[in-house]
Amino acid sequence: MSFSDIFKKDFLASYTSESISVPHIAAVLLLTALIAFYIFMVYRLVTKKTFYSKNFNISLAVIAVITAGIILAVQSSIVISLGMVGALSIVRFRTAIKEPMDLCFLFWSIAVGICCGAHMTEVALVLSVVLTVLVIVLDRLPVGRAPMILVANLKNSQGEPDLVSKVSEFCKYYKVKSRNMTAGRCNLVLEVRASKEYEMMQEIEKLEFVESASLVSHDGEVTF
Repeated sequence: MSFSDIFKKDFLASYTSESISVPHIAAVLLLTALIAFYIFMVYRLVTKKTFYSKNFNISLAVIAVITAGIILAVQSSIVISLGMVGALSIVRFRTAIKEPMDLCFLFWSIAVGICCGAHMTEVALVLSVVLTVLVIVLDRLPVGRAPMILVANLKNSQGEPDLVSKVSEFCKYYKVKSRNMTAGRCNLVLEVRASKEYEMMQEIEKLEFVESASLVSHDGEVTF
């Protein structure tokens, strides 16, 4: 027997198939499902998206259970693990994840599935608790007040300096974001951070050259 045959025999002997009982599989998947439900509830409470995607939230819980099942199958036999690698290598996911927080929850779900499938449930539980505390604490930290968006329709473009001067009386920070002129009229969009928003809008309304003015909030990036 050559050295190559001895090496192959010893290598395969260390990865012999391990029979996994049905109660053991059910217990692992049930525990994974409980932690996945916890992730489902945390995502539902934490997310601030205007259009909440229930399908994506359900997929987070399902991915955790599927990952745990894959890990159970992989650790039972090296042959299955090699076949699983080949099967998963042809899968292509083309759905773009636009929200960074969604990507974090996706990795959280996968990590829980891997830990539970590898019989490291304690790691999955501690990981879930730590991530929950981290997300809540960081979300509550004050990072600055988001600016407002002032949209003003002017009867003529000559009134823009007076409008900007009036805005500067109430705002320490303001910036012209857009300026559109059509047939002598002007549509002005400003990013403002005002302490007395109502009083500012009352003063802007008194300007003769202002047809209409709107002050709206946004959930975009905060400018410091």
